[in-house]
Amino acid sequence: MDSLALGADLEPEPVVDEHSTVTLNVNGDPTTLTVDHRTTVLETLRESFGLTGAKKGCDHGQCGACTVLVDGRRVNSCLLLAVAQDGATITTVEGLADGGNLHPVQRAFVERDALQCGFCTPGQICSVVGMLREAADGHRSHVTDPDAATGPGGPVALAADEIRERMSGNLCRCGAYPRIVEAIEDVIE
Repeated sequence: MDSLALGADLEPEPVVDEHSTVTLNVNGDPTTLTVDHRTTVLETLRESFGLTGAKKGCDHGQCGACTVLVDGRRVNSCLLLAVAQDGATITTVEGLADGGNLHPVQRAFVERDALQCGFCTPGQICSVVGMLREAADGHRSHVTDPDAATGPGGPVALAADEIRERMSGNLCRCGAYPRIVEAIEDVIE
């Protein structure tokens, strides 16, 4: 018997609903929506919420243009499935400002002119906010001086080398890095 005849007795696969209902707390607004299981947080933010600050740069989690905060931690939203974030608190660059007042990091970026084309800026800003919290919580980086640490869980000092290391997951094709570091130093002071 040939292989085609063997396949003739197979039943078609049942249709499986590949959607789920999730509640995402985006920029302080809890919203329940139905998402395809393959949809990323980035796609959901842009297409379902109309929040276009986070960008699809590389779609591999290597450039940081899609960085947002999930439950206060910086993440690459192009790598996270929305269905897995049910109940999560998501903050985008649009949600950092308090009404008409810019977040201190946003203000520092403007004052230091820490951008050029602006494509990476929303991801950079969200990454800075998350990075400042990580350092305050005592999370060490590859370049943290173990002798200078304030003890377990103590804040990590953010010198220029420490800032550059912690921000190395966010790329800027225009090369605004010196101004970005200066803006971060302004916020720390």
